[in-house]
Amino acid sequence: MKQKGPIPFWKMSGSGNDFIVIDYRKPTPSPDEMRMFVSKVCRRGLSVGADGVILIRSSSVADYGWHYYNADGGEVEMCANGSRCAARFAFENRIAPAKHRFETLAGIVEAEVMPGSLGRVRVQLPDPSGLRLNVPIVINGEDHTGHLVNTGVPHVVYFVDDLEKTDVIGIGRKTRYHSLFTPKGTNANFATQASPNQIIIRTYERGVENETLACGTGAIATALVATALGKIEPPVSIRTRSGVMLIVNFEGEGTAFKNTTLEGDARIIYTGEIQKEAML
Repeated sequence: MKQKGPIPFWKMSGSGNDFIVIDYRKPTPSPDEMRMFVSKVCRRGLSVGADGVILIRSSSVADYGWHYYNADGGEVEMCANGSRCAARFAFENRIAPAKHRFETLAGIVEAEVMPGSLGRVRVQLPDPSGLRLNVPIVINGEDHTGHLVNTGVPHVVYFVDDLEKTDVIGIGRKTRYHSLFTPKGTNANFATQASPNQIIIRTYERGVENETLACGTGAIATALVATALGKIEPPVSIRTRSGVMLIVNFEGEGTAFKNTTLEGDARIIYTGEIQKEAML
């Protein structure tokens, strides 16, 4: 990303997913420029470090738009935890009011920075699609039962008996690159039901290529699948790996879902400037 001098940014966290957020309401850099920039600044230990980068951009159809990039530099359609952070960033910087709309590659997101709550945001996301239950997935010669749904990005959900003993990274990576999901791959979620209205999840995220502390679209996917399987009814509480709770709500008829919302925190961790040395 070509810019003279340091680049102002906010470091934000949505339930443990952390992001570098930049106000960049000017022509967006080329994909190659962004891939290099993002992959460098997301390195932990050598640069700012993050799960992804959010560029706030201008929009002709909403209050603003965004580009969302995973840590590997690839742009993806949606990040639900990131969408809450983008909404709070826009509100705090007077880019948009508390209730507003912003444009993504997955469609328009409706956002509300909730009054009287420090950093709590609710977003309504584009309708999920492509629900498929009980899909056999063979990994390392073993049969696994996966449930598929697209919540802006593709997800597989596995329900497991012992979440702590599950090989999230090993099975997650094999799922992410499985031939069933070529060429773009998928995210993989591992879930167990803790109570009548609470599910605990762990997620292997495509683009980060590791387990993350939270995944908003994964939380939504898991809640939808659990409801379709008759395990739970909305609203659904999702406990993420960070321990932070997310609330997923939606309306559903059979395998169709609409008015899907995700509510959770959007924390401002710190603000700063990205220096040239962060790009070395």
